[in-house]
Amino acid sequence: MPNIDRRDFIKLVGAGGVGVGAGVVLRESIKHPREHLIPHVLAPEDYSSGVATWYNSVCSMCSAGCGISVRTREGRAKKIEGNPSHAVNQGGLCAVGQAGLQVLYNPDRVTGPLLQAAGRGSDDFTQITWDDGLTRVASRLDVLRAAGRGNRVAVLTRGTSGHLAELLESFGQGLGTDRLLHYDYDHPHALHVANQRFFGEQQLPYYDLANTRHLLSFGADYLAGWLSPVHHSLGFAQSRHGGDHRGHFVQIEPRMSPSGSAADEWIPARPGTEGILALGLAHHIVASGHYEGDDIGAWQEVLSAYTLARVAQETDVSESTLRQLAESFANTHPSLAIGGDGAANNSNGVDTLVAINALNYLAGNVGEMGGVIFNPDPGGATSHSRQANYQTLAQLAESARSGEIDVLILNDANPVFTMPVASGFKAALEQIPFIVSLSSFIDETSALADVILPSHTYLESWGDAFPEQGVGFSIGAVSQPVVAPLYDTKATGDIVLDLARRVGNPMPWNSTEDCIKDGWNKIYQESDSNTKTESFESFWTALLKAGVWGKKNHRMTETSRPNPNTIASIGVDAPTFSGDAEVYPFVLQPYLSTMHDGRAANLPWIQELPDAMTSVVYGSWVEMNPKTAKDLGLTEGDLVDVESPEGAVRAPILVYPAIRPDVIAMPIGQGHTNYGRYASNRGTNPLEILSPLVDENSGNVASNATRVKIVATGKHVEIVKTSGKSRDLGRDIVQTTGGDDHTAQTNSIPITVIPT
Repeated sequence: MPNIDRRDFIKLVGAGGVGVGAGVVLRESIKHPREHLIPHVLAPEDYSSGVATWYNSVCSMCSAGCGISVRTREGRAKKIEGNPSHAVNQGGLCAVGQAGLQVLYNPDRVTGPLLQAAGRGSDDFTQITWDDGLTRVASRLDVLRAAGRGNRVAVLTRGTSGHLAELLESFGQGLGTDRLLHYDYDHPHALHVANQRFFGEQQLPYYDLANTRHLLSFGADYLAGWLSPVHHSLGFAQSRHGGDHRGHFVQIEPRMSPSGSAADEWIPARPGTEGILALGLAHHIVASGHYEGDDIGAWQEVLSAYTLARVAQETDVSESTLRQLAESFANTHPSLAIGGDGAANNSNGVDTLVAINALNYLAGNVGEMGGVIFNPDPGGATSHSRQANYQTLAQLAESARSGEIDVLILNDANPVFTMPVASGFKAALEQIPFIVSLSSFIDETSALADVILPSHTYLESWGDAFPEQGVGFSIGAVSQPVVAPLYDTKATGDIVLDLARRVGNPMPWNSTEDCIKDGWNKIYQESDSNTKTESFESFWTALLKAGVWGKKNHRMTETSRPNPNTIASIGVDAPTFSGDAEVYPFVLQPYLSTMHDGRAANLPWIQELPDAMTSVVYGSWVEMNPKTAKDLGLTEGDLVDVESPEGAVRAPILVYPAIRPDVIAMPIGQGHTNYGRYASNRGTNPLEILSPLVDENSGNVASNATRVKIVATGKHVEIVKTSGKSRDLGRDIVQTTGGDDHTAQTNSIPITVIPT
């Protein structure tokens, strides 16, 4: 009997059930359960009967790039935990990361190549062979490439880093197309632009929550959805309990987020005024003598208009509160100001984040532990020029409408779900003659495909990741298959490599594994002698075992000093909103839920996970201040239409005391029309009714800038929760500081969180 390596072995048992392999028929396995498939003297690599094996890899459920350890038994993945050796998450892992098993074992996965035989939009997919599917795609690509019309091919992929991104880049170059875009709904475009403008740094810095003593957060939900929430949660915990101090955290946002609930102070400023508030604090810091730099004159000039009196009026935050915030921020070292989606997703988003950067500069927080630290260049990060924002997707749609695109290749991206209906994006894609999707699932975008070539899940694939947000130093991690493919799928890289060969432009790798390994060989060759082992093979073996590699070489940036022209350009205008305030009196704030941007909605564990702030499970809801609900004659569970100038969605009211009366909020993630049995036709998608108002500086749609009105339907439903009311067991878990019960005015907020 021949020797069998790990990958060959798990091919025999990875899909479950009884199979045939290595010349051994398992007919007797049911009768004799003690018999072994392979004698112990010929056991495959890493195999021990009845003993769990752990493999280190990378979570791909969001862009944070957390390290994971996957427990397997007899070739089957059983449990996902955080990798303690990975600097991003240090053994921690969010619920979505742990639910990755339900991606692997999801009953709605595409199990083999599909052809939409009855025409696009029919959802009448029939099984075809891989050769048939690849031939159909390659024949289209080959004709365009041979005619020198490769730029009529567009590639739209989920945000991809590392060497797979390089492979896609090479593929596009071989075809002769420059239409290669990476798309994630929550990519921090505004933060990139703001850092480039103020610091001259396009890469994101490291925000050192762990060592700060005073955090001022402007709409950054760092504990739940902003950048790298697992890492930030660890930093938050360390700041609260580490060393000889307890960090003081302040959250400024119109609707209390999970981060706001954990803060010492929650301040509900008017939507879109976060940058004005930041410049008001900056004005006080400079005017009161807390900043003594030689460029103080330039700062005094640009900040002269942002007096505390004016800022208080525009933000709806009292002068006394503003003064206290400024004094505390300036006098506590180290301190840190951060700006998240709540502040960035407005018409003035980039200007707001520049103002927050200015606040860090004036307080001396840049390049310091506990402040803003710029990472060394993450060599495997995707070029920011390839990251698609709303404007670039709108341009892609216009090219489709103009007949400039003949073939669209989709890779695990679902922009149809996250783009506003008013953008006309879906209708534009439908005009492209041929669409192919490399996806594990049929979602709203892949449902438009003529051919689906299903990719492996990340637990079945090779890959790597270089977290852009970093941890203050450069790291990289390898994603390795922990099980054999369960179905007739292929790795995304292998599909691309096969297509390249079929169009006569082969790339220098035979497989995705070869590409990844070759890329890491280059990293090994370029590394300093102190980090090198005896050979690359020993380095590679150690890397797969650890799952992560990095250099702890903090870069204390010298770009922390803005030039005078930058200082002169600082300013934040009042936000712009779509819709007449007389007709549409409320500002809609969609926020990332436990389902992220909707990609986790097809996982039953996540559907059943109670919302952190409301304890609601399943479905969608409209969060509304108690006073607003009372004024409208609404109670919790009343079904309403939320109408914007662009359309309407329907959901029940949820009375939520920690939100401004002029704001309503809805979670993102539900409202799928395609995406399997657990997600389809459940809840509603608030992104559908957003107005296409754009922050011109970032190209982002201003998702917090749509005005809406509430129309009662006269119907009532029961909202499913896992808990009772806020006064459980006689404790006021969340209480307002003034007004009658559930009738607080705007100024009676903030909410006070009762420490436990």
